[in-house]
Amino acid sequence: MKLFPLVLVIFSSLAVQAAPLKVVNVGAPAINCVFTTASPCTITVNDTSDNVTLSAGGTGRLQSRSFKGLAGSAADGNYAYEYRLDLRNAVGTLNIACIDWMSISFGPVVSLDFDKDQKLDQVFVITSGGLGTIGVASATQTGSSIKFTFTKPVCEGGAPGKGDSSFFWGLVSKTAPKNVTAMLHEAGGATHVVKARSPM
Repeated sequence: MKLFPLVLVIFSSLAVQAAPLKVVNVGAPAINCVFTTASPCTITVNDTSDNVTLSAGGTGRLQSRSFKGLAGSAADGNYAYEYRLDLRNAVGTLNIACIDWMSISFGPVVSLDFDKDQKLDQVFVITSGGLGTIGVASATQTGSSIKFTFTKPVCEGGAPGKGDSSFFWGLVSKTAPKNVTAMLHEAGGATHVVKARSPM
């Protein structure tokens, strides 16, 4: 009986709550102005990518992009992370595979006003002025992990150039990039672990 309250305290401290992050749509190059005061708003980025071999046989790629907020900008001293799932040239040989969400270990997210509405946001999706056609419907953080669910599945094609690409989506951290892995989930249930970059 004396141990029961202690057990409750331990379990309650271990419980991790899932928290939704605010997702907003933005345009490029305007979004770059959050990270630099230079005119026009140009930034230098560091890109890496890794292949995604799908269950139906096609191969796409996950692109990771990072850059630092420059002095005097709203993101001064922080680090931006952007991602894009590109299945445009992935060709299904047996059927068509689609990715419906991605998760990555990220850690604390810096809130900034990405869409200039005087409210703080956590995730931006570049729906104009950049590559891609599919956005992010929701982002949910549980502990250090963030799950991004697409507005519709990102699918490979029946021929080269006929597949989908997501828009670039991004978020900000106080911590510099490291090489990590992300998990991509197929609508049919298969999962793929691919190389990516994040603060963790």
